[in-house]
Amino acid sequence: MRIRPVGAHALLLDCTAPADIPEAELVEAWRAELWRRREQGDLIAVEIVPAARTVLLDGLPDPTTTAQQLTRWASAVAAATTRPNHADANDETKTQDDVVVPVFFDGPDLPAVAEHWGVDVAAVRHRLTSTRFRVAFCGFAPGFPYLTGLPAELALPRLATPRPRVPAGSVALAGPYAGIYPGASPGGWQLVGRTDLVLFDVAADPPARLGPGSTVRMVAA
Repeated sequence: MRIRPVGAHALLLDCTAPADIPEAELVEAWRAELWRRREQGDLIAVEIVPAARTVLLDGLPDPTTTAQQLTRWASAVAAATTRPNHADANDETKTQDDVVVPVFFDGPDLPAVAEHWGVDVAAVRHRLTSTRFRVAFCGFAPGFPYLTGLPAELALPRLATPRPRVPAGSVALAGPYAGIYPGASPGGWQLVGRTDLVLFDVAADPPARLGPGSTVRMVAA
């Protein structure tokens, strides 16, 4: 773990993980711990923003003191990564906390994904609907969730040439992640389906339907 200053009131926590702990799992453990600490008043931070390998803490009144707190909290985070995960990707039991996303599995890249995985299209659909995903972070576009949960060996390449327009609601795969396009935009992810669920509404509170830490289940529509 490395803590780096960012400007006058922010810190960047570099979640470099031991070989036996996926970086995404360590980032999630830090996100959960920091949100918990803020809720109970131990941490003052305007923003806590997870990414693929880092967590940004912004709006800190005293970054030096916060850096010392982070060092003390590291043991609790380490312990969290060794406990069974309540959102195990292999656990097919739905819970009331899961966000259910109805998906029409008719994406143009579905056959290519099946070929890459060495299975048929039905097996791809089963894999996606039997996985409990977790939102690791949001990026690329407002409300775009990067979903973890697929095994590392199923990582997929992006398209050699991005599409100039991907429809809103497109369910896609790229690298180790699944994602859902909240609005129409260019994109190079492999499209496997689509959903009618609204993922971003500027008038809602919060605007993003899926935020970091949310658990997600895809169901065939």
